[in-house]
Amino acid sequence: MSARSTPSGRLLRWRSALVAPLMAAVALGGCKTTTTVTTSSDTSQVDVNRTEGDPHKRAAVRLQLAAGYYQKGQMDVALKEASDAAELDPGLAAAYGLLGLIHMNLDQNDQAERNFRHALQLQPNDPELNNNYGWFLCRTRHERDAMPYFDRAAANHQYSTPAMALQNAGICLMQVGDTTQAEKYLMHALESDATSPVAKYQLSRLYLKTHRIDRAEFYYDLLSRSVEPSAQTLWLGTRIAYAKADRRTQRELSEELRTRYPNSPEVGLLNREAFNE
Repeated sequence: MSARSTPSGRLLRWRSALVAPLMAAVALGGCKTTTTVTTSSDTSQVDVNRTEGDPHKRAAVRLQLAAGYYQKGQMDVALKEASDAAELDPGLAAAYGLLGLIHMNLDQNDQAERNFRHALQLQPNDPELNNNYGWFLCRTRHERDAMPYFDRAAANHQYSTPAMALQNAGICLMQVGDTTQAEKYLMHALESDATSPVAKYQLSRLYLKTHRIDRAEFYYDLLSRSVEPSAQTLWLGTRIAYAKADRRTQRELSEELRTRYPNSPEVGLLNREAFNE
C-alpha cells in the first residue's frame, strides 16, 4: 500500500500554511482576515483637487488614504489621516471604526474602545463594525461580551464575509475553553465559506485539543489542498502525528519545520517536545 492511501500518507503529503497575517488570528492578534477595513464610501472617482469645498468628500479621501496606510502597517500616518477624516465629517462611522483598529494595533485599548463605541453609535447594525469590535473585545479578554457582536455581524445579510465573524467567534470561545460552542461556530463558518483556511485550521486544532485525532487529521488534510506551509501549520501537523504515534510523519514534519523556520517559536516548542501544550 502506498503512503498516499494511508492516514499517515495524508499527513506526509500535507504541506499547508496560513499566510502570516492570517496566522495572527490564531494568536488573537489584529489582522486583515480577522478584522475588516472599510471606507464605507467609493472614493475611486473622487478628484482630490476638487474636494476642497466639500468636507464629506474630503473626509472620504482622507479615510481611503488612512485605510491604505493601515494595511501597509504605517500606523502613525494612518492615525493622522483617519483623525482628519473624523474631524472633517463627524458622522462618518467608518472613520471612527478605523481609528479603533489603529489604536487596537498600537495597544491603546482605551482609545480603541472609545472609537469603536462611537462608530457603533453612529451605525449600530454595520456588520464590519460589529465584527471588528467583537474582535477587540476578544483580544482584550472580554470573550463572552464579544459574542453578540459576532452574532449581529454574521446575521446581517448585507455582510459579504459572515464566515469571518463566525470563525472569530469560534476562536474567541476556544480561548476560554468552550470547545463545544466553538465547534458549532467554526462548523457554521465552514458551511458559510467552504474555502476558509482559518475555519479548517481552527477545527483541526480544536479536535486535536479534544483528542478527536481522526477529525483533527481530516480538517488538516482538507487545508493541505490549497495552502502552503507555515511554522504554525507544520507544528500542528507534527503534533497530530505525535498524537497518532506516527513517528515517520512526525520526524518528516519536524525536519521541515526546522529547515524552513529555524528561528520560529514553534521550533522552540519542538525542541522542548511540548507536543501537548
